[in-house]
Amino acid sequence: MKHVTSALTLAIGLFATLASNPAHAGKDLAGYDRFDVDAAHRSRPIAASIWYPADTFIYRAPVNKSALWQSIDAYIGAAVQPGKHPLILLSHGSGGNMDAIGWLSSELALRGAMVLAVNHPGSTSGDSSPRRLADLGLRAKDMHAALDQVLASPEFEPYIDTDRISAAGFSLGGATVLNLAGLRFDRDAYRDYCLKFGNEVQDCAFLQKGGVHLDQLSKDFETGSKDTRISQFVAIEPGMTFAVNDASLADVDPDLLFIRLGREHGWKAADLTDTGSGLLGKLDNPSYAVFAPADHLTFLGECVPGAAELLAEMDDDPICSDPEGTDRALIHQQIIDEISQYLSLSSEAS
Repeated sequence: MKHVTSALTLAIGLFATLASNPAHAGKDLAGYDRFDVDAAHRSRPIAASIWYPADTFIYRAPVNKSALWQSIDAYIGAAVQPGKHPLILLSHGSGGNMDAIGWLSSELALRGAMVLAVNHPGSTSGDSSPRRLADLGLRAKDMHAALDQVLASPEFEPYIDTDRISAAGFSLGGATVLNLAGLRFDRDAYRDYCLKFGNEVQDCAFLQKGGVHLDQLSKDFETGSKDTRISQFVAIEPGMTFAVNDASLADVDPDLLFIRLGREHGWKAADLTDTGSGLLGKLDNPSYAVFAPADHLTFLGECVPGAAELLAEMDDDPICSDPEGTDRALIHQQIIDEISQYLSLSSEAS
């Protein structure tokens, strides 16, 4: 009993020292917390997370630790650094999740932003169904609800600069961000895209494997979801760009950044140039950055050693493999720098 008591006393003393020592506060890791979002449009609460500049803290722990992905350490439940911080809403891609994007969220938080993300039901890890791929309106409502709740939260609202709210998303999350910016999508146009390219393109192949009938896509696919509280938008490898409803182009907020991964290795769905959907030329001079060599999956987190070989043995998707010459860590750094510059964040982590 003596040893247990001594160990507990030591642990409490250590935590108290770390929590009160300003030399440790928020200098090398971001703060992180999780909560549920009450959402009337869903049958149950939505899991949400927030990364932020940390002040005093109690302990650090890995986020998204798994057999495949390198985890990112954070100060769990730390105090928020005093002041007003930009808020970034972050939407994951099909089959992804909010913690898997921790490599991006944590670095943006270290550069001064608060980053709010959710797990979108029906298109998150372990709950990703082709039948729900087209529920863009519901995804946008997830983001609306999360923003509503955090702006009403006494724990976080005092630290948010409401004049600097932005949204960023990858793949299907990129389409969600475009929806939040005012863009709407057309079911018939998306059907025609899939009929034209078939299983050559990854999103249509996903639908085909799920037995989804292209002429019966959810009406939610066409929902308008513009949120005027959001002033800047970052779409990374956005999906659905071949299905844009041109009548909505005039309603789109012009402050847009598109990020493309790869040239010859890029995915057709995210090609915004004249060789793809041509969306770049339809909008009012959006910002555009291309990083290569890379492909769509290079956005995903860095994998642990041996993960690519393990996936190959399991005949699983090559989510840990990149085109020859790709440096995934470098591409990630370029994405972080590009978004930070666009959103006028600090040029480097604090």
